[in-house]
Amino acid sequence: MVSQQVAGADKDEADLRRADSLAREIFSDVANKWAFLIIEALGERTLRFTELRRAVEGVSHKMLTQNLRMLERNGLVERCVHPTVPPRVDYTLTEPGRALRGTVDAMCDWTHRYLGAIEHARLRFDG
Repeated sequence: MVSQQVAGADKDEADLRRADSLAREIFSDVANKWAFLIIEALGERTLRFTELRRAVEGVSHKMLTQNLRMLERNGLVERCVHPTVPPRVDYTLTEPGRALRGTVDAMCDWTHRYLGAIEHARLRFDG
């Protein structure tokens, strides 16, 4: 993955170790279960809100709305409102969102690969 410098970006803004860095804020935004699941559900598709809600089992209307707004604010999801009655709203990943999807896919692969080992470790720890 190629990282790009943003014109005028301060080195400190990209430092995840700094509590006040923009990088940490962005990391905190996207490193949550709902954001990961939304990004995975969208994939290469465009989905309506209700389709996304069905695709991300267990997410409430409120949490889906909050996470879609956060992803849109960070430029990872594009929201398209169609002037119909009732209004139709579609969501799709932007280029940075599709790039992040590679990381999300890798996390999903990691989870599938080590699920048994993690389950075993939990049983051992809890027992």
